[in-house]
Amino acid sequence: MELNRSYAEFAAEKAIEVLKIDSPSGFTRRVSQWVAQEFAALGCRTIITNKGAVLVDFGPDYRDGDALLLEAHADTLGAIVAEVKGNGRLRLSNIGGLTAANTETENVRIYARDGRVYEGTIQLMNPSLHVNREFSSTERSWNTVEVVIDEPVNSAEDVKKLGINVGDFVCPDPRAHITPSGYIKSRYLDDKLSVGILLGFAKYLQDNAITLPRRTYALITVYEEVGHGGSTSIPAGVTEAISVDMGCVGEGLQCTEHQVSICAKDSGGPYDYDVTDRLVKAAIREGADYAIDIYPFYGSDVEATLTAGYDVRHGLIGAGVFASHGYERSHIDGVWSALKVLKGYLDV
Repeated sequence: MELNRSYAEFAAEKAIEVLKIDSPSGFTRRVSQWVAQEFAALGCRTIITNKGAVLVDFGPDYRDGDALLLEAHADTLGAIVAEVKGNGRLRLSNIGGLTAANTETENVRIYARDGRVYEGTIQLMNPSLHVNREFSSTERSWNTVEVVIDEPVNSAEDVKKLGINVGDFVCPDPRAHITPSGYIKSRYLDDKLSVGILLGFAKYLQDNAITLPRRTYALITVYEEVGHGGSTSIPAGVTEAISVDMGCVGEGLQCTEHQVSICAKDSGGPYDYDVTDRLVKAAIREGADYAIDIYPFYGSDVEATLTAGYDVRHGLIGAGVFASHGYERSHIDGVWSALKVLKGYLDV
């Protein structure tokens, strides 16, 4: 049964939809509901766990104890208000690997606890080059940038009257879109692009009435960016877990945005050789454009699964993503190749 490019296009479109839902780690209720509804609409059984992850059951209802788990995550980088300053600006504390240098001048949404949402911009303190001679030499850190709220506020009291306080989430705008040439550009392709990929795979299964040859689940986690997303809610009988996360693109690596990356080793050590070997063979058999790489500064959900004590073999694939943890870029070609690897690995 042909897995044509339309499924990659569907996956990219779904990624754009989920990218528009702000969901830094710890602020993920809306995105969990969206993910559960989207997989259910494609015929999958879904539950939202106590932790907020979405467990997707692709079936079939085999009881042979050799189940496969595909792990992706819907939480993203972000920030939280650390201080309402006397001048009416906000000092931030980052969530995950968000950096001040990368978010300077980015528009943000500020979520007050009473449901109101405000706009603002992350700016260097004293950001006008016509006033600040030290602009270029100032180190960008969470102590030198601040949120300028797009409301008439000049004091901490003014800000608190809006309902904004310490602990409120601040979400940089992802600026998600697909170019006419097929590039997918956005913050947080890590890992919402993979959520789209798994939805594309679910649609392929539904459209072709495919019964998988082994019990297969997906776990869409919501705390990956802070290190413990895949540590719970692993179904009984799972013997293999594969992270479907972003593939790294950068100096010293082979992968491009047009390929699927198969990770042999990252910061947590090597991935299971036999699982990785079968992923490579699946890529070759399905004609996927792939690269094998070692990621120097990287961790994944499946490593949290192993650290939690689950006895599983593990692997990792992902569409190539350029400028990770920044304003990222991938391509529909890479999405299509990732789908081909999943198809080949499951022999459908």
